Amino acid sequence: MTSVSVVVPVYNEAENVPILCEKLNEVLSKLNRSYEAVLIDDGSSDDSWEELLKCIRKYKHFRLIKFRRNFGQTAAMSAGFRESKGDIIITLDADLQNNPEDIPKILERMEQGFDVVSGWRKDRKDPFINRRLPSILANWLISTITGVPLHDYGCTLKGYRREIIKNLDLYGEMHRFIPALASWVGGTIDEIPVDHHPRRFGKSKYGISRTVRVVLDLITVKFLLKYSTRPIQIFGKIGLSFGAIGTVLLLMMTVFHLLYKAGIGTEAMAKLIKSPFWVMTSFMLIFFGVQFLSMGLLAEIQIRTYHESQNKPIYVIKEIVEST
Repeated sequence: MTSVSVVVPVYNEAENVPILCEKLNEVLSKLNRSYEAVLIDDGSSDDSWEELLKCIRKYKHFRLIKFRRNFGQTAAMSAGFRESKGDIIITLDADLQNNPEDIPKILERMEQGFDVVSGWRKDRKDPFINRRLPSILANWLISTITGVPLHDYGCTLKGYRREIIKNLDLYGEMHRFIPALASWVGGTIDEIPVDHHPRRFGKSKYGISRTVRVVLDLITVKFLLKYSTRPIQIFGKIGLSFGAIGTVLLLMMTVFHLLYKAGIGTEAMAKLIKSPFWVMTSFMLIFFGVQFLSMGLLAEIQIRTYHESQNKPIYVIKEIVEST
């Protein structure tokens, strides 16, 4: 049976850590499979590390990672993925709003063949205006742009197969987009409702201020999903659009000028021809088109350098079968 690693980023959760560790030990010890809990202290400024040290003395199969400073949840998850050993990786928040008792439900669904199983906080216990409403809008936006529809991208309780997660490099706030990135490498994705509890101790680390960063990372994810191996497609389309509009405007101005010289033009046409704005706009749009095409070509060269210098393939193999 597959082994399990539970990865938990911890940042200023000293009061929650003892309860979390007790619940994790209780749930994981009943799985009848090899397991480990990897807890990453993301530069906490409270007593979280001291509480984690108490837990590791008390419970077996627990591992701790301590960052030198706060690097963020994405970095903590990335470290957990790299240092963990399980075939299946479950991620979980340390704030006790996720329920460790839902871990077997995630595993059960993954045993049905899914590569990623995402938790859905269907009955979420957070304030509506500053937490749930932005989340609803963000989930709709992410689902629409990535083409991977999920109700709750922000729920940390998720399960991943190592063969999928090992091919993903995470930066910025991109931990929330892992299901979309997993779809890029051919992973199968499912979603199940999970429990959600009000926060008992500590303060939330999330707020509306993260919206801008999420939107910027979403643009990055969209580029990675669709254009990472062919950037000329996006830059070229923009460049050709600008160039086409500029060329059409320039041709129109030329035709108007010839018609006016032939005595066919109107007074309005004369004013249009004499205005430098349209001529300048036409040449500027053509210039922008050339710029975007040049950027696309440079990006194509960089992409090839990136893949070839690292011997990094542009595909992901799931399985190789050989005759015996």
